[in-house]
Amino acid sequence: MTSEWKGKWAVVTGASAGIGKALAEELAAGGTNLLLTARRRDRLDELANRLRAKFQIQSEVFEADLAKPSAPQEIFHFTQEKGIAVDLLVNNAGFGQFGELTTVKTQRLLDMVQVNCTAVLHLTRLFLPPMVARRRGDVLIVASTASFQAVPYISTYAATKVFDLYLAEGLAEEMKPFGIRVCALCPGTTESEFHEVAGHPSHSKGRQETAEKVAKTGLRALAAGKSYVISGLGNYLGAHGERLVPRRFVTRVAASLFRPKT
Repeated sequence: MTSEWKGKWAVVTGASAGIGKALAEELAAGGTNLLLTARRRDRLDELANRLRAKFQIQSEVFEADLAKPSAPQEIFHFTQEKGIAVDLLVNNAGFGQFGELTTVKTQRLLDMVQVNCTAVLHLTRLFLPPMVARRRGDVLIVASTASFQAVPYISTYAATKVFDLYLAEGLAEEMKPFGIRVCALCPGTTESEFHEVAGHPSHSKGRQETAEKVAKTGLRALAAGKSYVISGLGNYLGAHGERLVPRRFVTRVAASLFRPKT
């Protein structure tokens, strides 16, 4: 499956940990050249060096904070300076924040929208035109099972992931005439730093999938031309099963699971 991008270049955002790191490793194993970007340069360097040595691929590193509005343009400019024709854009970077809206710092919420939505849109808008011109290319956008329902106490995060899912599904049809595939990867709870960074309480996590399994699921779905994929049978049944009951009921159940314990 990953041989789809053998010898081609992929940009992976949020590549320093979790699903992003697993996606980079999976692509490298298939012979894909990588531009890895995230905030933590030391982790990026270690990953790039290891993948370069293990799989004999080319790898570049670009330190960037997607909370800064200028970051997408800087990443794109770096690829132009290096003469890198990007055939796969992986919009993986994102974060959440647990808690009542009124207790979360305003800037944290605004940064979340910037990283999870605005940067995804900006990067996609920058990298798609060259793909259209070449009549080939792929975009993977990491959304979430939270894309399918409102989730109290991570309300803003869930809302940003709705944006990601709908953007991917719409673009999948827009770009189809140009031979470009677009897919939204919707993982549920995954083994990563995400929950610690977001401050999720342990009782809200549930069963977790490995980042490696999620990465394989996303790349396989993209290669198959799917517009979205939900990782894990249980997550799939949960996301679609909720359509059978009133939306307010689903939100109340989610609230009971995520409500902070006193």
